[in-house]
Amino acid sequence: MAIESEVLVVGGGLAGLTSALAAAREGADVRLVSYKQSTLRNASGLVDILGYTPEGDGPLTDPFEAIPELPDEHPYQTVGLHTIREAMALFDDVAPDYRGGHTDTNALLPTHGGTIKPTARYPAGASAGLASDTRDVLLVGLESMVDFDAQHAAAHLEATGVPFDVRGVTIRFPGDLRADAKITRYAKLLDTNGEVAVRGRTVPARDALAQRVNTERDGEERVGFPAILGDDDDAGVRATLREKLGADVFEVPMGPPSLPGLRLEDALFAALDESGASIETGNPVVDYDGEGHVEQVYVEKNGARIPNSADQYVLATGGLVGKGVESEREGVYEPVFDCHVPHADDRYEWFDTEAFGDHQFARFGVETDDDLRPTAGDGGVEFDNLRAAGSILGGYDFAAEKSGSGVSIATGYAAGQRAAQEAR
Repeated sequence: MAIESEVLVVGGGLAGLTSALAAAREGADVRLVSYKQSTLRNASGLVDILGYTPEGDGPLTDPFEAIPELPDEHPYQTVGLHTIREAMALFDDVAPDYRGGHTDTNALLPTHGGTIKPTARYPAGASAGLASDTRDVLLVGLESMVDFDAQHAAAHLEATGVPFDVRGVTIRFPGDLRADAKITRYAKLLDTNGEVAVRGRTVPARDALAQRVNTERDGEERVGFPAILGDDDDAGVRATLREKLGADVFEVPMGPPSLPGLRLEDALFAALDESGASIETGNPVVDYDGEGHVEQVYVEKNGARIPNSADQYVLATGGLVGKGVESEREGVYEPVFDCHVPHADDRYEWFDTEAFGDHQFARFGVETDDDLRPTAGDGGVEFDNLRAAGSILGGYDFAAEKSGSGVSIATGYAAGQRAAQEAR
């Protein structure tokens, strides 16, 4: 007996979660199945719409002004500006701890490498670090976190011409954490404000951290830390440090694993759970029945193949990095439904190899019609009740454009909404 739903979403990343939320808000009975942990935990937590044009121009001030000029093959052109705005409104509703929704203009935020990144939405914990702010900054690194070299980042930021003075220092994190401690250990200690040993006496962790930073501060009005300032109570951690330091406090987005990404993942899964959707993680979709119309898919669980059937399906399993698109010597393919993945040379005639170099692989992905339904090599629709969303789509280079999150949200929203409307 198959597990039934009206809309079945395959994939638990940003596109899959957005798709499931959009479908649930349309009133559909939604089920989401995901094999691996969400890729959000590997993301910086920043949400981009469009930072650069495909030709490399930027950083862009207003991504919405540039979107109409994108190539026809771009996923943004498929869904349209109105849908992008609706999708971002959904995101703003389910992620209230994010900032940037009040304007179309990109914000500029420092990264852990000392570069400046244009982004459309950013966690509240990063807001005091805006590169457009003229107040001076002290970046604080930790001896045990080699991924964030505060002095190096400060030097690179100065070289970009930011309108403030910035310097970096490295301190030892208070307490008896091992050098290889996970970021969640730092976060948990600050969340609970646990006692740590400092010169023969015990002190709350937040106080101890502030005391060490205060010995290094020289009047800077902003202090930036690697993104470890709590998980369950990051706002409380920042508030305590702000009070003890007498300066605004912000987190610098880091590489994986990412606490801001984990916080966003928690917020989206909580919103999806609240919507009444069914969620199953840890088991892959391995096969399907149907020709031209997906009848059911099979989820592998403890060696058994469990049938799941739905009226409509959304494929949001990721791109080359997330293994939603696989590559081998013979070519590139989509492994769940065997959707057609065209060769870049055949599809992207607009691609300027002189401007970009030989990076057409970045644009590999499933090709769709205007309704996000995957198309076959002859141009016809492969399945009349399947849509694709997120980085599984071709036609854009999310890394170069800084558009990955926005495309996932916009196409996930469109796919989920349309699937729900057809199912009902």
